Amino acid sequence: MPRRTLLGLGASALLGTQLGACAAPGSRSAPPSPEALQVPHSAGQGTPNFPVPANACDCHHHVYDQRYPAHPSATLLPADASLADYRLLQRRLGLQRHVIVQPSTYGTDNRLLVDTLRAAGPQARGVAVASSEVSDAELQALHEAGVRGLRFNLSFLVGVRADMMPALSHRLAERGWHLQVNGSADTLLAHAALLDTLACPLVIDHLGQLPPASGVQHPAFRHYQRWLDGGRTWIKLSGAYLNSQRSDWSDVTPIAQALVRQAPERVVWGSDWPHPTKKADAKPDDAALLNALATWASTPALRHTILVDNPAVLYGYPRA
Repeated sequence: MPRRTLLGLGASALLGTQLGACAAPGSRSAPPSPEALQVPHSAGQGTPNFPVPANACDCHHHVYDQRYPAHPSATLLPADASLADYRLLQRRLGLQRHVIVQPSTYGTDNRLLVDTLRAAGPQARGVAVASSEVSDAELQALHEAGVRGLRFNLSFLVGVRADMMPALSHRLAERGWHLQVNGSADTLLAHAALLDTLACPLVIDHLGQLPPASGVQHPAFRHYQRWLDGGRTWIKLSGAYLNSQRSDWSDVTPIAQALVRQAPERVVWGSDWPHPTKKADAKPDDAALLNALATWASTPALRHTILVDNPAVLYGYPRA
């Protein structure tokens, strides 16, 4: 991977002055008050139905910008979704910290991710994509930009192969990074033996994509339990709509609650904004997605753990 893919074009040149001028919310200790407003790539205008704690973190969202070239083999090519757009979502939900995840669209070209992290400031962290050929200098440049993990999207492998994960995991462990995977429950089940060999912490996207029809009876769930019990695996309570057959995603609730019960100290929440797999007229309501957490984690103390304490550990934020 050329060094230019990590260092960007300097001073967020491609992002423009608007992105660089976006003020990062949450510089004060008190949580911001959520604001009812319309947000690009999100339905509705409502706000959360529970008090969002200070330093709450959205642990999974993306940015897209057509001025940055997509990988030639990429098949997921969403509309632009900028940091400025995402700031509106933060205002609507009362969130302060956030984790920008490199999408498959750009493969191992992390320039947009790095430029956005630089513009976003210290409240942001990142998860990049890199192949086994990445140099130590390139990993260090990513670390300095705020990256704390590498992602393998097993549903859209662009620029990487699954068999690169074990070797890379040793290098990630040395840096205190994690390896993040995305894929259907069947896909993760098929890769379970490979994931067992990882030397670094594992983070699983989108509730492990367990199909609600089988839920915790799906054979992949036993592996999730085993990994969680091992003390080095985390699961993101995100993407509830991906497999749900209901408009309120209530069929996902038993899965989310089971994961929270299994390891409350190693689950985090993410919006998955701008919901790249959904068409423009079918975007979910992000306030409703956050409200679902109040059902999955019924006490303020547990929600504080999921929204504040756990992300601080996983992504290296100062403890609130």
